[in-house]
Amino acid sequence: MTWERLSAAQLTPTLNRRAINQALKDDAALNSTFIGQERAREALTFGLNIDSTGYNLFVMGEHATGRFTLVKEYIERHVSKLPTPDDWCIINNFEEEREPLVLRLHPGGAREFARDMANLVDELLDTFPAAFDNPGYQRRKTAIARTFEQRYNEAINSVERFAQANSVALHEDNGTVSFAPIVDNRPLDDAEFALLSDEQRSYFYHLIEELENRLSESLLSLPVWKRENSEQLRQLNRETAEHGIKPMLRQLEHKYAADLAVLKHLRQLKPHLIEAIVAFLTDDAKAEKLDERDRRELLEEHFLPNVLCARTIDSGAPVIYEPNPTYQNLFGLIEYTHVGGAVYTNYKMIRPGALHKANGGYLLLDADQLLEQPYVWEALKLAVKFGKLKMDLPQQEVGMANAMTLMPQAIDLKVKVILLGSRDLYYALQDYDTEFNELFRVLVDFDHEITATRQNLFDFVGRVRKKVLQLGLTGITNQAMYRLVEYSLRMAEHQEKLSAHFADVIELLNEAHYFCQKVGAEQVDLGHLNSALMAKKRRTGRVSTSLLNDIKEGQVLIATEGKAIGKVNGLTVMDVGDTAFGTPARITATVYAGASGVVDIEREVELGQPIHSKGVLLLTGYLGNKYAQSFPLTVSANIALEQSYGHIDGDSASLGELVALISAITDIPAKQSLAITGSINQYGEVQAVGGVNEKIEGFFDVCQHRGLNGEQGVVIPKSNERHLVLDKAVVEAVKQGQFAIYTVETVDDALSLLMDKEAGVLSSRCRYPKNTVNDLAVKRLYQIACVVNGGEE
Repeated sequence: MTWERLSAAQLTPTLNRRAINQALKDDAALNSTFIGQERAREALTFGLNIDSTGYNLFVMGEHATGRFTLVKEYIERHVSKLPTPDDWCIINNFEEEREPLVLRLHPGGAREFARDMANLVDELLDTFPAAFDNPGYQRRKTAIARTFEQRYNEAINSVERFAQANSVALHEDNGTVSFAPIVDNRPLDDAEFALLSDEQRSYFYHLIEELENRLSESLLSLPVWKRENSEQLRQLNRETAEHGIKPMLRQLEHKYAADLAVLKHLRQLKPHLIEAIVAFLTDDAKAEKLDERDRRELLEEHFLPNVLCARTIDSGAPVIYEPNPTYQNLFGLIEYTHVGGAVYTNYKMIRPGALHKANGGYLLLDADQLLEQPYVWEALKLAVKFGKLKMDLPQQEVGMANAMTLMPQAIDLKVKVILLGSRDLYYALQDYDTEFNELFRVLVDFDHEITATRQNLFDFVGRVRKKVLQLGLTGITNQAMYRLVEYSLRMAEHQEKLSAHFADVIELLNEAHYFCQKVGAEQVDLGHLNSALMAKKRRTGRVSTSLLNDIKEGQVLIATEGKAIGKVNGLTVMDVGDTAFGTPARITATVYAGASGVVDIEREVELGQPIHSKGVLLLTGYLGNKYAQSFPLTVSANIALEQSYGHIDGDSASLGELVALISAITDIPAKQSLAITGSINQYGEVQAVGGVNEKIEGFFDVCQHRGLNGEQGVVIPKSNERHLVLDKAVVEAVKQGQFAIYTVETVDDALSLLMDKEAGVLSSRCRYPKNTVNDLAVKRLYQIACVVNGGEE
């Protein structure tokens, strides 16, 4: 017999209280970032420090393990000493406005350049159109106008002299020239002209026609004179504008003498700035229609830079997390507006994305969110692979086929992308995306359990203390910290390993903070934690309470006393939302002569899931290997979990099902005061199962309600002993001898314990001792085989 009854001390972990107490006193613990995760820490350090193409990171682990928080804090500490990346601006491309240019500036230079350009606009508005009022400009303007008038007057005068010599008067009114005959030294009107003789009228008709021809010939060059006049005036305006802006631009060129890109932009800007001044800041009719606000908006729209990324000199490398990685949120957005019923945009309406902000630093993304967005994954790979960030909005696919858009110049991209995702997603990407391994060469693998070493306890306590201080409390008591460590061990289901789901600890602290506030306490103590745990158990415990009440009321048949043939109390665990609880379930087995084999009723009605069905199928292998070496295994048996109406999965009931089956085969009753859980293999070895703490506590609650008698208990695999972190009520009952926890290593151990009879060991003659469980099983199976085979014969 190798089954063992565990002592109360074996049911809970032994805490290293000295290490916990030291961490509570040492403020160095407050600087902790990672709790354990040495493999992840080494990989993260390697990935952050290697400066080669393709060494982006994939952080692999379960949700709520603190991946994001720990990685972000670690990166921020790592990058605090790294140089700040350059600023970026979008500037107008005066040659092709649909293809804006980018301007790279030193850290902090973007905002400074934008201020300088805004000041330039202010100076232009202050200088113009006042510069066109100076006497020198007015004299030159008057001279240009005078030249034109002289040419015009000379042409008119030559015609007028000829007209006067032939008794015709020339009249000019608002640029319109007309002729009138002169008789008796005075011009005639139409009525008087009509009184003249036909010869006189004919004479004057021919004469006026000739004068009009002469006038046309004299004014033939008038359009040329006007163009020359306008061009001279525009040239004067350009020279005046150039003269006015020269000191302004010279000052900027001197300031940015060391920045060739800015100097090039200023030189390209100069002629267009002169044209804008001539067009908008002169006293002509077009400019007079614009008020100062309109003029400012026009100048700003054409000449001010659009600042995409602006940093401070000491800000260090950026660490950006984008929770919603849509195409626009990552690669930037081109905004649109409506002007006169048409869609319009320009370079000032370009907005940066997360990649612009993270350029020169680190970008954190949730991989599952990223892959759900259209076009994003392929575009991100291209940007990372070639180091170019380009805004290629897929217009055809988003219903903007006819809208004008921009094609900004590509930006040099140097960013380390850090994806956070699950294990399944990581391996799926490896299988289906050939470029994935080339771009994400560093795997940062987070464990879901952390060994409770002295250093890890130190870091755990430090993280807890930091959270407590963030909540505005002064600290946490020693007893409360012990309880938190125990709570983490319980979440990991291991006496020597903490759960990596630190978010669960944070959640408990937040809820304990509520109870601190209710009583006005300044630090967390054990009572606050227990109140928070009880409150959560009550909030989420409706289903478990309902099932327990069904057992109490007899609606679900569970026996906790006596013995029965073919009946065993199994243990199940149920996950409902974010809570798990255990409840007993009766396992029954019936055996009769036949050749149907072991029938799993749950599988037959399609309630049994694959793993559960696998566990039942193993029973046949065990029976044949154990008992039917000298005769064919011919038996019909049915196994069921009574009063189970939902899907059942997992093989943890296979040990209980086997005990119930052998009890039915041998007609040996099994104890109903014990519940059993465990998985078996074909050789009868008992294997560990999950949820062992919840299973034990579920059966304990039923027994406690009916009254503990010292005979009740639970049978678990020996390999599950290290997973026990039981509730204080169970531990106290075991200490008082009112409840028991047994461990077994083989099926024979379980049989001898539940049937209170020796299982029997196979002798050298391949026989079991008489009247042992195994001996009776062989005999009964042999009898059934003879009956079935005899019937066939």
